[in-house]
Amino acid sequence: MNKHVNNVTPEATDLSRRSFLVGTAATGLVLGYAGVPGIGEALAAPSNFEPSVWYAIAPDGLVTVTCGKADMGQHIASTMAQIVAEELGAKWSDMRIQLASNDPKFNDPVLGAQITGGSWSTMMNFEAMSRAGAAGRMALTEGAAAAMGVPASELVVRDSMISHPKSKKAMSFADVVKSGKATKTFTPDELKAIKLKTPDQYTMIGVSVPQLDIPSKTNGTAKYGIDVMLPGMAYGAVVTPPVRFGATVKSVDDSAAKKVPGFIKAVTLDDKTGTTSGWVVAVAGTYANAKKAAQALKIAYDGGPNAKVSSQSLLDEAMRLQKQEDSGQFFVKDGDPAAAFGTAAKVLEAEYTTSINIHAPMEPMNATAEFKGEILHIYSGNQFATRSGAIAAGAAGIDPKFVVMHQMWLGGGFGRRLDADMMIPAVQAAKAIGKPVKVIYTRENDMTMDFSRPLTYQKVKAGVDGDGKLVALSHDVVSAWPTQRWGIPDFLTPSVDKKGPLDSFTVNGADFFYTVPNHHVRAIKNEMAHNATPSGQLRSVAPGWTFWAVESMIDEIAAAAGKDPAQFRISLLDGAGKNDGGAQRLRNTLLAAMGLAGYGSRKLPKGEGMGVACVSSQERATASWTACVAHVAVAPSGEVTVKKLTVATDVGTQVHPDNIRAQVEGAALWGLSLAMYEKATLKDGGIEQTNFDSYTPLRMSQVPEVAIAVIANGEKATGVGEPAVTVIAPAIGNAIFNASGARVRALPITAEAVKGAMKA
Repeated sequence: MNKHVNNVTPEATDLSRRSFLVGTAATGLVLGYAGVPGIGEALAAPSNFEPSVWYAIAPDGLVTVTCGKADMGQHIASTMAQIVAEELGAKWSDMRIQLASNDPKFNDPVLGAQITGGSWSTMMNFEAMSRAGAAGRMALTEGAAAAMGVPASELVVRDSMISHPKSKKAMSFADVVKSGKATKTFTPDELKAIKLKTPDQYTMIGVSVPQLDIPSKTNGTAKYGIDVMLPGMAYGAVVTPPVRFGATVKSVDDSAAKKVPGFIKAVTLDDKTGTTSGWVVAVAGTYANAKKAAQALKIAYDGGPNAKVSSQSLLDEAMRLQKQEDSGQFFVKDGDPAAAFGTAAKVLEAEYTTSINIHAPMEPMNATAEFKGEILHIYSGNQFATRSGAIAAGAAGIDPKFVVMHQMWLGGGFGRRLDADMMIPAVQAAKAIGKPVKVIYTRENDMTMDFSRPLTYQKVKAGVDGDGKLVALSHDVVSAWPTQRWGIPDFLTPSVDKKGPLDSFTVNGADFFYTVPNHHVRAIKNEMAHNATPSGQLRSVAPGWTFWAVESMIDEIAAAAGKDPAQFRISLLDGAGKNDGGAQRLRNTLLAAMGLAGYGSRKLPKGEGMGVACVSSQERATASWTACVAHVAVAPSGEVTVKKLTVATDVGTQVHPDNIRAQVEGAALWGLSLAMYEKATLKDGGIEQTNFDSYTPLRMSQVPEVAIAVIANGEKATGVGEPAVTVIAPAIGNAIFNASGARVRALPITAEAVKGAMKA
């Protein structure tokens, strides 16, 4: 079995059967409920019919689907229900949804660990949930056949009814469940043997049904982490150090805090998982008073080894590492670029950078912890329950099997809630005072302590022959390694030069689908950035920076060769060798975007231009084919106005058309925000931006026209949450060049940089 993330399979994400490290200071922890009384029991009542751990049918006919993914507004729970309903034959109004706990029964051997990221959820769950639905339909059909005394082969299932046209007999799902006749079970081999519907037979998939989570979210009954209320609960407000990571608390003076009404205690975190450092949490009877107490604490710190690190020092270190021939590991090593450069007619070199970027989800980071005897209950919205349960256990100093995770709805995630730092102050405060504690971050806490998208530096070198054909490309990517920080070996990838595992989530996308005979990609870990700015996965992950470099350089090569950049890409997408299949889908997506945008069909006014980019978006094995044509106007001052973004995406099988369009549009606007407006900086070891006055995402007044083309061709479903993020920045950068002749190579793109490049 290939376990490596570069060839992600559902099996590759299954962590429940392995020990894994949580941070550098923790021991191997296995998440599980085995042997814990009262935990791991079925969610549904005994009278329910449960064809699968993922859904149950009640005696009243209602079908409740349990979603093992985090729902942060992308409606993935509703999507899972829609997939089940298609094969089950259930009426949509009978469908219900709930979120899974961290019970190991939900760490399915097929669906893998409970992790929500990488736009994997639908693509990795579609077949398994379809088979679960089909198995339920077959079991219900056999039960109905036995009850009605007719052959199962003559029954028709539709809208939660099982009918026998010849005899006019019929039973509802509720009737069959109440009869107790639905008893058939399936082995894994029998599940695999089930013949699923073909796309032309779908009646539910491809329909924009009402999202099941909307009513509860609009009437206030949906519970987010911040809504949790427990009897006797206290509140915690964290005090974070001026240094992002590495600081320690020397002393805490709580004399002023004791004057705050309801103040209980100041708890200095002792975090053996290595997730936090130098944190104190002030606990009080109300959140307002906890904040007042936190502000009243006088804390002395040792700034630690990163107290003088800055964005510039991180960049300087990255450039130093890139110049060393023996640094890093090879992610791609095809042919001999150095030799090809020696004979190339023209050689181009360019450096590309991206800044630190922050997630900043609207629901503040929060967690509530409660100890009930030896059982720790955690209430929080989380994208990685499998790992987070172990983090909470490490913070409490208990076996992970004694941790119960209560999954809540997420008010935004985007990769931020893949981490579990908010659980640590809640756990340790609850343990210290013997009462449940809810911790809520301020915006300042979250921004300065975010597991951010890392600062990156990339050096790209390309060679073309006398005909303008790309013959060689070398690409060095220097960054912190977010996935290595997790300490999960199966999430790392063996380097092709056998120098050891590398974090492929920092270089995915650099292994593109263009045909280039000599192609090297080197992944270089910036240890300084890794330690000073512990980084995480921000929506689109590495393709957010690797495709910025790749697609910008492809344009630069096309310009140097005197070729149209879109046609130049099409010539490279010939599907040769390992690029067979994927290149053709990407080529078709690019053509769709060009057609919808009217690329090349009209002359634009002076100072305006269109730029293209096309990407496979994620890991090669889980690619999502996406292309963008950006239309911009550039003023003499260098100010850039993005007039329109045209995005085409090949989704294979579309489950919910309206949801797909919404996610693609949202991803495109996030990509625009990262390209033009968002930047965090490090000074004296700390993030300088503390709120939205200094960290400035895209505002509504800056939103351009967005046109979307969705290609649904019946192939395996792809992901749609992240892909469009990756294609926007290079398309805008290329459009700026076509509008003004200015070539920009740093994100975010500023008017000063554009004006400077225009003069150059």
